Amino acid sequence: MNTPPATTRRPPGLRRFLTGRPPEPERCELCAVTLGESDHRHLVDTERRALACACTPCALLMARPGAAAGRFRAVPSRYLADPEHRLDDQAWEALQIPVGVAFLFRNAALDRLVALYPSPAGATESELDPATWTDVLGGSRLAALLEPDVEALLLRRAEGRCDCHLVPIDVCYELVGRMRLLWQGFDGGAEARAALDAFFDDVVRRARPVGGTGDA
Repeated sequence: MNTPPATTRRPPGLRRFLTGRPPEPERCELCAVTLGESDHRHLVDTERRALACACTPCALLMARPGAAAGRFRAVPSRYLADPEHRLDDQAWEALQIPVGVAFLFRNAALDRLVALYPSPAGATESELDPATWTDVLGGSRLAALLEPDVEALLLRRAEGRCDCHLVPIDVCYELVGRMRLLWQGFDGGAEARAALDAFFDDVVRRARPVGGTGDA
């Protein structure tokens, strides 16, 4: 999935992060049933290269091998961390990320890692040679577990340390939407920074060490 920047496409499931207006009720994009928070799932539409909202039954149906000829893939819910793998300053500098946050996913159609980072304009793709991303992260245990198109490696550099988590791809676009909505000035502003801290606090809380039951 190579999802276009938020300026050109707004995944329906993320509209609530991109507008100040009360959102219309979300509906499953496969069966049109009204969605609540408890049954709101996301699918990756590999044909449109976008996220699609789904109810739980439709998401479970699309999780079956060969469903919809492979067009839709259900986004999993696992969060993983590898306490033994840390990016040092040299590795981070090699990535040449202009901000402190980025996420990478494996695009199945291109068969390579694609790197994006939040910006005031939406999700911006890094222009760095994909081979560099592979050299830095390709040998990690999290990268080996990464499901193409539906999961991402989420990176953050803050307070002298670099962390990496495996997360569902939809939460990365949720973060992009929040930052685009809250960003002010050159550095994002206090509100955006507070939202970023709260987001990563939640990621850390959800993440399970790689090698445990959360791998499945």
